[in-house]
Amino acid sequence: YIEKQVDFGPRVPNTKEHQACAYYLLSKMEEYADSAFIQNGNATTWDGKTLYMKNIIAVFSPEKENRIILSAHWDTRPWADEDSVRMNEPILGANDGGSGVGVLLEIARNLSKQQPELGIDIILFDAEDWGKSDQDNSYCLGSQYWANNPHAENYRNKIRFGINLDMVGGKDAMFAKEGESMLKSRWVMDKVWRIGQDLGHNEFVNYLRQGIVDDHYYVNSILDIPYIDIINYGAAEGGGFGHFWHTHKDNMDVIDRKPLKAVGETVMHVIFKERN
Repeated sequence: YIEKQVDFGPRVPNTKEHQACAYYLLSKMEEYADSAFIQNGNATTWDGKTLYMKNIIAVFSPEKENRIILSAHWDTRPWADEDSVRMNEPILGANDGGSGVGVLLEIARNLSKQQPELGIDIILFDAEDWGKSDQDNSYCLGSQYWANNPHAENYRNKIRFGINLDMVGGKDAMFAKEGESMLKSRWVMDKVWRIGQDLGHNEFVNYLRQGIVDDHYYVNSILDIPYIDIINYGAAEGGGFGHFWHTHKDNMDVIDRKPLKAVGETVMHVIFKERN
């Protein structure tokens, strides 16, 4: 699933590669879910561009009132600003973009065969990565849009919690406890980490990292939904996102099945343990 996304090229909003990948992702979710659709929206970037966003939403067991959200962003960064070459060119985003989506597609495939007691909504957020650190609210435009325009009525009252996946496939990935998740949704974070560790996945470490702004942050802030982030932000490389982050090295060479399995298996166990 990750390689298929990368084969489209960089998935930057407003490009033909982005549109082609969107319809691939939609077709897979239509294959697996009870229903799947694109939430179209427009957003203005920090540098004044209008992005035509496509949040891709898949719904499992729509009749169930108690639900869990699983999410990841599927777009890729329009610049390689952490690289030393071709800095103005977009990156392939195998890890940053592709990995979380890949795990969720595999979860969706499994959910097509057996579903948990709670309903599941998988949301692939668009336009996460057009941000700039010194521009407020410039990241995560797709999740901001969705949080202000949920896809179903009275949606907030149906959600038990949400789990966002970001950069979960890089070699030597470590998943520390991200600060915003711990501050606002500690009970979810503790539950997920405990299950991951019980399954023997040593990628889940009991190490607190500072809070970051990611898609979970805006959903929690706007809708007050308990929401956590599983993100490679742990002990490896001093707690950073990996030496390939926001560079042209973020390609299939950095992807490792081990952390992908750790995250996918953990999330599956979490959602199947939940009871009405």
